Amino acid sequence: MTTLVGWLSDLCLLLGGILTLTGSVGLLRLPDFFTRLHAASVTESLAAPLLIIGVMLDTGLTLDSAKLVLVIIVMMVANPTITHALCRAAAHGGKRPEGFERPDGTDQEGK
Repeated sequence: MTTLVGWLSDLCLLLGGILTLTGSVGLLRLPDFFTRLHAASVTESLAAPLLIIGVMLDTGLTLDSAKLVLVIIVMMVANPTITHALCRAAAHGGKRPEGFERPDGTDQEGK
């Protein structure tokens, strides 16, 4: 049984690491604010909980793992809310996604 838990822990840590790496590449390579924010939100919504679950499986059933469950719950509620608020603030400030056309036929710069 311990071997299965160890394998699951390693799998969660590996997947979390891969998702963190792809999210960081997305932050560097994507063209505009909204696509970069999407890459960051995927990283914080998928990679971080996987990494935390991997650590929880390693520590076993302790008070530390209970605290980590609370961290995951807070992250799952707060991260999408924060991402949505950032997008709304950027849109309210006049920022539009790259290639976005307004109804009057002009693009983001008004051309």
